[in-house]
Order: sequence, then C-alpha cells, then structure tokens
Amino acid sequence: MGEKEVSKQFLEAFEFQGIKRREFLKFCGATAALLGLSELYIPKIAAAIEKAAKRPPVVWLNFASDSGCTEALIKATYPNAADLVLDILSIDYNETIMAAAGKQSEEIREKSRKAGGYILIVEGGVPTKKGHGMIAGKEMLDILKEMAAPAVAIIAVGSCATFGGVPAAKPNPSQIIGVTEALKKAGVKKAVVNLDLCPVNVEYLVGVVVNYLLLGKLPELDSFGRPKMFYGQTIHDNCERRAHFDAGRFVERFGSNEEALGYCLYKMGCKGPMTYSACPKVQYNDRVSWCIKAGAPCIGCAEHDWPDKFAGFYNRLPDVKLPGIQATADKIGAVAGVATAVGIAAHAIASSGRAKKAGGEK
Repeated sequence: MGEKEVSKQFLEAFEFQGIKRREFLKFCGATAALLGLSELYIPKIAAAIEKAAKRPPVVWLNFASDSGCTEALIKATYPNAADLVLDILSIDYNETIMAAAGKQSEEIREKSRKAGGYILIVEGGVPTKKGHGMIAGKEMLDILKEMAAPAVAIIAVGSCATFGGVPAAKPNPSQIIGVTEALKKAGVKKAVVNLDLCPVNVEYLVGVVVNYLLLGKLPELDSFGRPKMFYGQTIHDNCERRAHFDAGRFVERFGSNEEALGYCLYKMGCKGPMTYSACPKVQYNDRVSWCIKAGAPCIGCAEHDWPDKFAGFYNRLPDVKLPGIQATADKIGAVAGVATAVGIAAHAIASSGRAKKAGGEK
C-alpha cells in the first residue's frame, strides 16, 4: 500500500539508510492519524514526502531562546523515519547546528533569501529594543522581516517564538515579542503557524509540514494561530488521570501514597484544565512519556500568556464551578461520590466555558 504512488528509487533510498519500506509506510500511517486523516491518505502522504525532496527547503532562524526546540529536532527518534523526512526537507540554514559560521553562514542565509520558496521556521522570541538582539550587526527584527517576505510558509516553534515565552517574562527589558506580533510590527502581512510548547513537539512540526506538502496550504488555525488538530482540546480532556479528577482523588503532596497511585495533580498546581495541546496523545521521547505521566503537573507552556499568568507552577487553579454552587476540589470528591454523572457533566460545562475564554475552537 502506497508503493504504487512512490518511486522505487525513493523507497530504496530509505532502505539504504536502514529504514525498511514497511517502517516508512508505518510512519506515513502515524502521520495520517496525527492529521486526522484515514488510511486512504497513506499513499498520498508517502508521495508528498517524496516530493519534499524536490520541494521547499527549510530556513531555521534562531533568536532569543535556549535552542531547546533545535535540540528536540536533532534528538527526535520517533518515528524513526522522522529524521530522514526532515533531512529530505533540507534544512539549509540553522546557525545552531550548521557547520558554517560567521560570514559564510550569513552568505548562506542571503543565498536562501534570494532563491525564496522556502519554509521559514523561527525559534526564539524577537527582541524589539534597539541593540538587545543582533546577529552579525543586524537586528533580529530586521532579519525576520527580510526572511519572511520570500517564504512560502512561516512556522513559529516553541513558546519563545510563538508569544515570547520565558525571554518575554516580566520585566522583559529587551521588549521581546512573538513572531506574529513582530511581523505585524514590521509591516509584514503573512500568516504564521504557532506551535506553542516548551520545547516544541517535533511530531507537531512534521505534521504541519506534511499537511502543507500534501494539501498545499496551512492547517486550520485557532484564534491564536495554533493548528486546531493539535490545540483543539485541553490537556485535561485527554489526561490519563482524568478519571481520578472526576472521582475526587487528588495528590496532596509529593512523595505520598496518592502520588504513587497516580492520582490527579490538580491540587499540585496542574494547569491542564486551561491548557490546549495534544500532549497526552502524542507525548515526548519516542512517545514514552510526557509531563503528567512522569509525575509533574502541567505548567501551561502551550498557552499564549505563559509563563507570567501561570506562575507559580505549583499553585492550584481557581475553584471549579458547578451548577448553583461554588465547589473546591475537596468538595468535588464528595459530590462525585454521590452523583458522579452530575459532577462530570458540570465539569464539562465549565470546561466548555473556559474553552471560549482560552481561545479554543469557537
């Protein structure tokens, strides 16, 4: 399945690098599932990936960040074919990992700009105060402006690039902003796909790129410019500990028996109920784990006003509203014990109300 639409030479190139045809097609199937497509799209995705070898190159700009998203990229191993897909996309410029340096690297970036037709990926916030963010004597804001114009698509990866992230936390002396806001400031009118996580999940990035190559357009975005396919539901909606929340079973302190039993981390400051991301489904590190599975509460890094609005990370969210009363997490457990169905329905209503506030699907 899929081999009819993919050239024999292309599949042989995968096998040469130790990746079996079945493994490649399995990767295409996983990508289809990630994009919400049926198995019928697997051959088309395989063909789109083959076309990527001859299609837009990638220019990856690094601004104010810790390069965590670049590290996530180069350490990605699931699916095994993901690395090769990104190789095929030809990352022509990424100053963190490229061999060239100094004047030579600047020449490479300029060559890409003149050629145009590339996918522009931006990592890191954009300093807007003069002299606070410069590369080779140029303001980062100016570099972004000149590189955005010839790009066929722009993707901001990680919390820093999307909305400023940690570098933009108060008092923000460098006046750092996200890519979308920076382009508006620079007078560039172009859509930006925001992949807001710290660090970015590489599977989200692969999904957006394949979606672009397959359909020739960017995925449907929410009001914050995030793909709805990845940011359409809260972490709480799909959390593996959700049943414990509904039953009123919570971790009260770390190191407790409740923690060992995997109870809900709401009381330990989990921001899952107001954070939109597919983290529970996609996970990190070969899909082995993610924050909550590892025992840490969600800190809300997928949201546009992180980290300022979400500090402190171990402070619990405001009380959950139930019909006719105000119930704390302590009371939810008692209510759920008598009328679990009512508690679940009420929480779903409260979640729906928060969705409209937090910028989920409207």
